[in-house]
Amino acid sequence: MITSQSRSIVSHAWPILIAQLASMGMMVIDTVLLGHHGTVDLAAVAVGGGIYIAVVFALVGILQAVAPTVAHHVGAKREGEVAGALQQTVWLAIALSVPGMLVLWFPDPILALSTIEPEVETKLRTYLRILACGMPAALLYRTFYSFCNALRQPRPLMLISLCNTLLHGLLAWSLVTGIFIEPLGAIGCGLSNAFVNWIGCALAAMWVARSPALSRYRPFADWQAPRWTTIRELLRLGLPMGFSNFVEITSFTLIALFVAQLGATAVAGHRIVANLAALCYMLPLALAIATLAQVGQAAGARDWPRSRAAIGAGLLLAGSLSTLLGILLWLAAEPIVIAYTSDPAVRLVSISLIGYIALYQFFDAVQTVAAYSLRGYKITFAPMLVHTVAFWGVGLFGGWWLAFMAPQPMGVEGFWLASLASLVVAALLIGAILWRTLRARPS
Repeated sequence: MITSQSRSIVSHAWPILIAQLASMGMMVIDTVLLGHHGTVDLAAVAVGGGIYIAVVFALVGILQAVAPTVAHHVGAKREGEVAGALQQTVWLAIALSVPGMLVLWFPDPILALSTIEPEVETKLRTYLRILACGMPAALLYRTFYSFCNALRQPRPLMLISLCNTLLHGLLAWSLVTGIFIEPLGAIGCGLSNAFVNWIGCALAAMWVARSPALSRYRPFADWQAPRWTTIRELLRLGLPMGFSNFVEITSFTLIALFVAQLGATAVAGHRIVANLAALCYMLPLALAIATLAQVGQAAGARDWPRSRAAIGAGLLLAGSLSTLLGILLWLAAEPIVIAYTSDPAVRLVSISLIGYIALYQFFDAVQTVAAYSLRGYKITFAPMLVHTVAFWGVGLFGGWWLAFMAPQPMGVEGFWLASLASLVVAALLIGAILWRTLRARPS
């Protein structure tokens, strides 16, 4: 059974991986363009982009509750309830976009956590306000994305992501370098990102509405007004998921804010390595999303042996492939960094940090698939507690101590060493929770 589940997960995961890499490709494009444009602009997007990602993915985590909800409906043959779950999540996405936009428009409490060079701060404030204009589109797109993945229909969203990345590459290049107008630097990247978010949202909504593959669910037919009972259940599942995302992402975002005290060169070097880490994370994340769909549908049907086989297949695939990826990253560290930036000082910082992300690939893969497997069982609170202890306690606080307060302060390397330790802790603890959960289900 594990072999068949492995084939199903791989078939589902590869379009998700391409879609996720395409989305991350927008960040890579921004980093490469600004790495050759100017260190101040790169530092502004490093800090501002980190804040934006933390806010968006915290809110997206809440909206991802649609995935296990829909998967359980399908597994239990309650197909008439699928459309209602999507429509209520759309209402929730619209409501959540309001606080999301306000945080980006007024980021003062976040920026007060660190001392940032005035020139960098001016650019990142403008950058965040531009991104705020695309917040509703980003949340709605991710709602459609999670809905389609729960129904094992990832390929159309893959094509939309690829088109968005291509469009962003052309538009950002023209705005950053000033092909038609004066160079806009970081501001050009922000304008392109906001515009592309709305294009992607519109295309995803059109496909969900008109797709023959989804027609039996009638996603937008008989549109429902907000229903508190459904939204409350989505929040029960989604708030811990959103907080887990928030904790994991802010543990890296706050690192960027703290590293800002070390100057633009340290921030830029950290940005490049953080970008690589995010790209590598897309592999276990794609496998985890596919595993969630398999586990959720099996759990909805109360087919516990199939859900166990799906979890075993997901862990085996993610652990082995991520380990291989870490080895390749270590071997190709120098040419990768050279492709990102022409600044020798930034290159030196980046190369010194890559070893840490190469080492933690296996542990990151295990904790990601284990956490998403638990989401397939609709278990979200306990993994949230583990993520809080691991990423904020071990990773962020431990990294701050190693970077600035240890007898021999390690600077930015201290944060990455603590991040490695935090992922080891998360893998062990979430793995233990998953093991206990599996033992409680019949074989």
